[in-house]
Amino acid sequence: MIFKFLKNRTPLGWLQLKHDKMRLLTAISGIAFADLLIFMQLGFKDALYTTNTQYPRQIQGDIVLVSNRATNFNKLYTFPRRRLYQARDIPGVKSAEAVYVGSLDWRNPQTREKASMMVIGFDPERPVFTLPEVNSQLDRVKIPHTVLFDRASRGEYQEVISQIEQGKTLTTEIERTTVTIGGLFQVGASFRDDGALITSEQNFLRLFPQRQAGAVSLGVIKLEEGYNLEDARTYLNAYLPEDIRAFTYQEYVDFELNYIQTRSSIGFTFGMGTVVGFIVGMVIVYQVLSTDVNDHMTEYATFKAMGYGNFYLLGVVFEEAIILALSGFIPSVAVASGLYHLTATATALPIVMPVSRAIGVLISTIIMCTISGAIATHKLQLADPADIF
Repeated sequence: MIFKFLKNRTPLGWLQLKHDKMRLLTAISGIAFADLLIFMQLGFKDALYTTNTQYPRQIQGDIVLVSNRATNFNKLYTFPRRRLYQARDIPGVKSAEAVYVGSLDWRNPQTREKASMMVIGFDPERPVFTLPEVNSQLDRVKIPHTVLFDRASRGEYQEVISQIEQGKTLTTEIERTTVTIGGLFQVGASFRDDGALITSEQNFLRLFPQRQAGAVSLGVIKLEEGYNLEDARTYLNAYLPEDIRAFTYQEYVDFELNYIQTRSSIGFTFGMGTVVGFIVGMVIVYQVLSTDVNDHMTEYATFKAMGYGNFYLLGVVFEEAIILALSGFIPSVAVASGLYHLTATATALPIVMPVSRAIGVLISTIIMCTISGAIATHKLQLADPADIF
């Protein structure tokens, strides 16, 4: 019944839009621009969330210990290592391993330019990350001044990666210290650092001579089988001094995300950019539809005089809104996909176009255009044929 009605119905909205091709092209361009702005903001925001949680998500443990001053993985602060020894005294705790995290500049072996690198150190005999590439090469970082390099780091490293994959040994400088690149792994760059290095805790302390072995950044706890995770976390928080906080694995990942979403200025900026894109698109569509309604007010009044009600006339305007939404969305998703690829290549940030995002923006675009259409038809509902004629 519905399909028959749509088939027999005159596409008045489309006919009115294509009557003024320049106005139609301008409207489509404006909506596409607004959608593109939304796509880019969502892409950068998602990349921010991903890069700031990529190492927390890879933690191989049941409970994570951090300083009570820590805000996120880039600002962990340190706490006494003896807290890990105290945690091991708690029933059900199988192990409690120390992780050291810091940032420094290293010299790109290929270009000789300096780049900011995050350095992570831990006992190679006790892996703390679920990274197969790293865990299979931990024997190499037992060698003094040897590190594993993230091949997904931002910058020109093609020759470096090629030579290491061929089994060649490469060296470079970190704070006047010569280090050997013993192997490769892949995680990705972040907004803060261009890449990452993983090494042993002893090599970490050699690279950061100002750091004491007793000041750790993170504690990774594994429990014995059969022990309740929530009970163990609660007990740890009650047992350990107040300078430490214990999270379950998932709570710690959520803690990182919550900081970005609620306390990070960058996260707020990208969120605001998305809202601005929505408002810009809504204003553009409103201007187009409002102008169209005003230009055809006489025709609409004629329809009313012929017996057509407000519902039919509103349907015409909403038809125009849906057409504009779809026409603007299609080029925007195509351009955004290309820009995602270019941005990911240039910055090494994980910016991709998931289907869920495309569907979400499409729905938002339809809502945006529908709201604009509803506002633009206000005058149409008040139109009286007697006043016009």
